Amino acid sequence: MPELPDVETFKRYFDSTALHQRINDVEVRNSRILSGISARKLKTALRANSFRSTCRQGKYLFARTDGGVWLALHFGMTGHLKYFKNLEKDEPYTRLLISFDNRFHLAYVCQRLLGRVTLTRSVEQFIESKNLGPDALDIDFDTLRNALARSKASIKSTLMNQARLAGIGNLYADEILFQSGIHPMTRSKQLDGANVEKIHHNVRKVLQMAIRRQADPRALPQSYLLPHRGRDGECPRCGGIIRHMKISGRTAYFCQTCQQATPGRRRA
Repeated sequence: MPELPDVETFKRYFDSTALHQRINDVEVRNSRILSGISARKLKTALRANSFRSTCRQGKYLFARTDGGVWLALHFGMTGHLKYFKNLEKDEPYTRLLISFDNRFHLAYVCQRLLGRVTLTRSVEQFIESKNLGPDALDIDFDTLRNALARSKASIKSTLMNQARLAGIGNLYADEILFQSGIHPMTRSKQLDGANVEKIHHNVRKVLQMAIRRQADPRALPQSYLLPHRGRDGECPRCGGIIRHMKISGRTAYFCQTCQQATPGRRRA
């Protein structure tokens, strides 16, 4: 599923391709991606306008038109953007196609139809309506410490809770905890200040590195967990076998040697 580094990469791609281009046409190819809006209303709001700016909150991308409305995009598990000129290069799972006066097109591609597209007049109100926490790249130490102290869940689950902090999913939660040397089943509220400081530092470190590597986990440094993440993978620090377990329905990968249990860890 696209996480914060993926969506930040999409944002930069959008900025470098689709901004300041007059929209000539809007084609909704599958209305299942629409949330709280009709295809007709979407077309009316976008057509003859241009995208002026973008912003991102967690896993959501917002693009503001010169008409004052924001296009809001969530990418589900398989979503991405594609900007191209020749319609013969269109992808089979394009669900929304925005065509510009310069004869280029922006496709919202979403194979499994789990992404969502809508409009909003206010990004702030949209964020509030979705109960999104602070963006993971922007959260300060005190806010993170308070969020963890209020959580009864494991640290793995808390990092993935979009109401606590927005943008982290399964993959990067594993990497942040590996870099911090913290077992994924450790209770969030039992973490001391030193461990919270490690997590705060590594949230930024890991996400920024992933953005620099175009959100490709395989391109991360070999000292990271993700290039080795998988069954029978070897820990890049100690050479031990990377273990896995289910936490809140998601598979967590970790090194049981380098990520020692801390007081308050739940039993596996």
